[in-house]
Parts: sequence; structure tokens; C-alpha cells
Amino acid sequence: MRTFTVLIQKELRESWRSFKFLWMPLLFIFLGISDPIMNYYMEDILNAVGNLPEGFTMEIPEYTTADILLATTGQFQSIGLIVLVIIAAGMINRERQNGMALFLYVRPISFTALFFSKWVVINILAVLSVILGYGASMYYTAILYGTVKPLLFIQMVASYCVWIFFATTIALMFSAMFNTVLSITFTVIVLPIGVLIQSLIGQFWNISPWKLADYSVQLLTQSDNEYYFKTLLLTLLFTVVFIIIGVLFTRKNASMIKI
Repeated sequence: MRTFTVLIQKELRESWRSFKFLWMPLLFIFLGISDPIMNYYMEDILNAVGNLPEGFTMEIPEYTTADILLATTGQFQSIGLIVLVIIAAGMINRERQNGMALFLYVRPISFTALFFSKWVVINILAVLSVILGYGASMYYTAILYGTVKPLLFIQMVASYCVWIFFATTIALMFSAMFNTVLSITFTVIVLPIGVLIQSLIGQFWNISPWKLADYSVQLLTQSDNEYYFKTLLLTLLFTVVFIIIGVLFTRKNASMIKI
């Protein structure tokens, strides 16, 4: 337990010194406020820009609160997710490649504690960013469009955080398995591109971890979704499996350290 605490402190210091706890929440806050403000003032922006063809008209749809939060989730699923998983995909293998892991592995260390220390810190960063991002989005959405029930909003954010746990776990697993370039490549293919595939042809299946983000927002408008809990449980199950695989490869690839 002492080793785990020391490793957690090490990861927190490194993340703090690299300002991740500053710019990552700011990124999600920016993504969170962009959709409610841009959609609400879109007509004014178009009129201010001018130079539109004579007789040009554009119907601005009436957005609901759920529509805006869905758009915010889309922002998180693109830019936010890519940045987050790229950070996670380099947390283990980068130390092996630059030789920093040598100072850890020469001591009697638990590879489970090593993996979990990085898992905990990246998810603290991720959950903090997601909560602040959704909070900023909900603040402006409530002012400009209306509110939702607080309990439903909390449930939505909590469900999305489960998806984030799943995403960061995959990224860390690849970080333990491969070098930095390969881990980032596989992470981007499996997660952001997987999200894109889900948005294009996801209607052909109902239960998948990649659908959890959409189901989370649907909690605001649908009182009953028979696939939500099955998707949630499947996501948690895969997260546990990928954690185990990540720990095993962290131990197996300890010999890849550059000296």
C-alpha cells in the first residue's frame, strides 16, 4: 500500500508540473461552452458576418436542453477524447523508452500498483475535466435554453465517466503492450475511430461500450432504455478485463527498458 501511495504521489506531481491539471480542464470547459453559445447566437453571427447572397435564408432549428448536451458530448467524444487517450497511451511506454522506468524497476515494485497508479491519476484528471466541462455547458445551457432535473444530469455525467474509464483503460493497456507510436496508433484506431464508426453504422447493434456516451445523454429524455444497463455492465466488464491485461503486459514488458 505504501508503494502504491508513493507512485500515486509521483504521478500527481508529474501531471501537475506538466500543467495537465490546468490545460485539460480548460480544454473541456471550452468545448463545453462552445455549443450552447454558438448555437444560440448563430443567427446573430451570420448576420454580423454579412456577405451572404441576396435572398439567402437559413432556418435555425429550435434546440432543446438535451440537444445541446448531446452536442457537447459530441465535442468531448472528438477533440477531448483524442487528447485524453493520447496522454494515457504514453504514460507507461514513454518511461520505458526514455529509461526513467529503470529507477522504478530496480526496486522491488508491484506492477499492479504501478499500473493502477497511472490509471487512478489519468482518471482523476479525466473525471475532473469532464465534470467541469459538463458543468460549464449546463450553466450556459440553463441560461439560454432551460434546465434538466439535477438527478438526471448527475446520472448522465456519471455514466459518461464510466465510458471515460473504459477509454483510458484501453489506452493504458496499449501503452503497456507497445511502444509509444504503436500504442497511440492503436488507441486512436480503437477509440476515436471506433466512435466515428459507431456514429455511422451504430444503428445495426444496440449493446456496445461505444454506445454508452449516447445512452448517457438519452437518460435526460428517455425514462426507460432496455439496452442502457446491459451496455453499462458490459463496459464495466471490459474495463476490468483490460485492466488485468494491462497489468500483465506491464510486468511482461519490463525488460524493454532502455539503459
